Amino acid sequence: QVQLVESGGGLVQAGGSLRVSCVASGRAFRMYAMAWVRQAPGKEREFVAGVRWSSATTSYADSVKGRFTISRDYAKNTVFLQMNSLKPEDTAVYYCAVDTTGDWQYGTNLRQFDYWGQGTQVTVSS
Repeated sequence: QVQLVESGGGLVQAGGSLRVSCVASGRAFRMYAMAWVRQAPGKEREFVAGVRWSSATTSYADSVKGRFTISRDYAKNTVFLQMNSLKPEDTAVYYCAVDTTGDWQYGTNLRQFDYWGQGTQVTVSS
């Protein structure tokens, strides 16, 4: 069993920045990748960004490229999402997710992630 705990959400004005974090814990699991996924009211969950755990190579949704940066602290089992130039349409609950089986290959298929956090709210005001 893997536990994921997100933190760092909040309210920010359009054009501002915010950083969210997610710590993974549990027994005897291997992390191949972690990702950030978001869900806006009335919409489906969508892939935002992912990072391969060993190589730190990344992948982004087109909607956030150039504005968001995903990174990871290997030793602390922590993934970050730095969000700059935020827009009202970035408002959503942001979830972190982990791939413990090696399925994720930089795509946007959310079924490739095995465990999910509870989410943290990010609200961008206009």
